Amino acid sequence: MAIVLGTPEVDGLGRAVGALREWQDDGAPFQLHPGDVGWFWRSGGEATAAAVRTWSRDGRILAVGLLDGPGLLRLTIAQDALRDEELARRLVDDVTEPERGVLPEGPANIDAPTGALIHDLLPGSGWNTDEPWTPLRRDLSEEVPDPGLRIEVARPERAHVYAAVHRAAFDGSPFTEDRWHAMAAGLPFADARCLVAYDDEDHAVAAVTVWSAGPGRPGLLEPMGVHRAHRRRGHGRAITLAAAAALQELGASTALVCTPSSNTGAVAAYESAGFRPSPEVRDWHRAA
Repeated sequence: MAIVLGTPEVDGLGRAVGALREWQDDGAPFQLHPGDVGWFWRSGGEATAAAVRTWSRDGRILAVGLLDGPGLLRLTIAQDALRDEELARRLVDDVTEPERGVLPEGPANIDAPTGALIHDLLPGSGWNTDEPWTPLRRDLSEEVPDPGLRIEVARPERAHVYAAVHRAAFDGSPFTEDRWHAMAAGLPFADARCLVAYDDEDHAVAAVTVWSAGPGRPGLLEPMGVHRAHRRRGHGRAITLAAAAALQELGASTALVCTPSSNTGAVAAYESAGFRPSPEVRDWHRAA
């Protein structure tokens, strides 16, 4: 059977999210997670559906991609299809030729799981490796230490607090209370928690969203940020510990996060919260 490239409707996103959940495994490389789709859902269900691509054969989804911004495709592949030559060649053709409707003309980046055959084929189609990223993970089989700050789960009536901290943590962020509600309406949010940390003076100082892929599977932190007026006080470690504890309560086996290796402060914060770095990974970049 031929491989079919598709873009789901909103009511078809459940199949793509379900495939992503199924593929999460502690033995798998760092990859696109249902939480990545959940975080994108802040732009609404229709925008999320328009940003998703699936590659299927005989009705089974073999690969899922998320157009996570202009010219950036985050891609993952079923474990038993990582070295599937027909799939890999189809993926390379689809991401390289703009008329196929995956990536536009001009500069672009692709994030794909380590070990996938696509890594062997992209260099022959004009792609080069880009800056390194550091995946980190924390085993959740043991008790997570107390974060030392008051932690609040951001419910709908407190969405404005989470949104304000997020904007104060990420320069130029357009995140709003309305976007929080759009995200919370998405399928993946059923297995998510938004957390806000408060200091001793009851200032909201940090925020994180955690995403479970189901009991016994890795969970994801996406995103985590500390308010710019309250940095260098250990709040990054505290909110990261709270995130790990929340994922543990949701039944996750491990907590995952990935950050640019150049962001040494973030890497240090995660390590201080018991996350251990894995070997660096690199996106693929096309200059033009």
